[in-house]
Amino acid sequence: MIVQRETSAQAAEIHAVTLAAFGQALEADLVDELRADQGWLPELSLVALDGDKVIGHVTCTRAWLDGAPVLGLGPLSVHPGHQRRGVGSALVHAVLGAADALGEPLVVLLGDPRYYSRFGFRLAAEFGISHQNTEWAPHFQARTLTTYRPELRGDFVYAEPFNRL
Repeated sequence: MIVQRETSAQAAEIHAVTLAAFGQALEADLVDELRADQGWLPELSLVALDGDKVIGHVTCTRAWLDGAPVLGLGPLSVHPGHQRRGVGSALVHAVLGAADALGEPLVVLLGDPRYYSRFGFRLAAEFGISHQNTEWAPHFQARTLTTYRPELRGDFVYAEPFNRL
């Protein structure tokens, strides 16, 4: 398996993998919409390849924390035939490393704490980070990176396409 930056030629495969992973079009369509959004960061859209076949994908997009630029991670998808083999972990490690290398301070996501805690994510509330949807609280998490500053706190806003979920 190789993890690398996605290419435009892989968009249809990424859509298919995301659709298969989630079993519904919502997340696959979201990735397509994010690509067209000003919050899209091509450097942080990564694929896992088995040979030349896309088997997984992750992206981070520009988000905001009380006006300060941060990242929103997701969706993370792995084709069902390749799940539980370390593909998702490789993608998360790679995108966090790339984000850190780019000088990003913080990554926020909505996901299962049992899964994401292994990558250093903690409940966002522990960092003073909130979201207008308070129902997210048990799954709303953040991971600090090298340039993080403790005064970075407040209300988190995802890239615009997330608002349509």
